[in-house]
Amino acid sequence: RATCLHNVELPLVYAGVPGKERRRRAAEKLELVGLGDRMDHKPPEISGGQRQRVAVARALVNEPALLLADEPTGNLDSVTSTEIMGVLTQLNEDGQTIVLVTHEHDIAEYAKRQVHLRDGLIEKDFRNAPSGVA
Repeated sequence: RATCLHNVELPLVYAGVPGKERRRRAAEKLELVGLGDRMDHKPPEISGGQRQRVAVARALVNEPALLLADEPTGNLDSVTSTEIMGVLTQLNEDGQTIVLVTHEHDIAEYAKRQVHLRDGLIEKDFRNAPSGVA
């Protein structure tokens, strides 16, 4: 199995980024999500929340204009969900645009704007108080 660092590097391999630059950028994103000390660990050696943060780092490594997060806390306990939402909130405060999909009302409360869908149609569209992620 690949290490956290190798997992985050993977999109850069496909993008043709040279090895040294790949490692630097992947390490930078792991630091950003608070996993600088876990770069050489493999997935079974880290918690579920840490694995989610590796996924966030991998999603960010190519510096996308838009981060799509589909149920980023779906299989996590409430403490770990709060950690992940803290990472996403900080990214948004730093200028990252995020579209997050969730079925969890408490997670939706982090958003600056909520759009509720039912049967493929917009049912509600409203802004939350400042301090959300999307």
